[in-house]
Amino acid sequence: MDYEKLVTVMRRLALGAGERIMEIYNADDFDVKTKSDDSPVTEADEAADALISAGLREAFPDVLLITEEQASSHSMTGDTFLIVDPLDGTKEFINRRGDFTVNIAYVENGVPTRGVVYAPARDRMFMTLADGRAAEEVAPFIAETMGEVTPIKVSQADNSALMVVASKSHRDQATEDYINKYAVKDMKSAGSSLKFCLIATGEADVYPRVGRTMEWDTAAGHAVLHGAGGQVVRFDDHAPLTYGKEGYANPFFIAYSPSVELKSA
Repeated sequence: MDYEKLVTVMRRLALGAGERIMEIYNADDFDVKTKSDDSPVTEADEAADALISAGLREAFPDVLLITEEQASSHSMTGDTFLIVDPLDGTKEFINRRGDFTVNIAYVENGVPTRGVVYAPARDRMFMTLADGRAAEEVAPFIAETMGEVTPIKVSQADNSALMVVASKSHRDQATEDYINKYAVKDMKSAGSSLKFCLIATGEADVYPRVGRTMEWDTAAGHAVLHGAGGQVVRFDDHAPLTYGKEGYANPFFIAYSPSVELKSA
């Protein structure tokens, strides 16, 4: 894989999708439908998916492409592929809370190695560079030219005063019970894959997810966190979270800075 081309294309498509999403987000109204799994989907999800899919297929016609909005048509599986969630945080989008992201990632041998997470309503862009290191690009963003980038790195955690980040929409008692195993200084709430990015920048130390996610929800954020020195492991046995699983469903997991002393489930 030509990583320079890959990162350039992923970044450009994420920005294009974000622009289209914000046009719909800022409209007076937009259509919301319900998918077969009872999750919501908007015209922004579909428009962003079409834009990103067309761009990736043109640039990388020989690479398997998996997207959330076309998941029902994916019959092929493998351990190396492109994977897209065109609008992660649809509930945040519908409720106009801003914590939604465009996610594009490249998985190699079951591991997300390159990714872009763009939060258009927050003017934040996180990515892995061609060499695999993670960075945040500073706004304003120009599609054809990368601007100023700042390397990002996970925290050196203080295990007596941890910063925990958790979901706005999916926190439950099981999550609270696990968080209570730690000495917590403070907690942040964030939607979508931004939680991975807050750990990657050192703004948080650990993110436990005791709930359903799919690989397209996590791959780009996982890649960014990995590039910043972080890790993502299964909740049950702390084995690395891998990709290319049948059905693309994730087990529960924990994303964290390696300086965090992980507790058992």
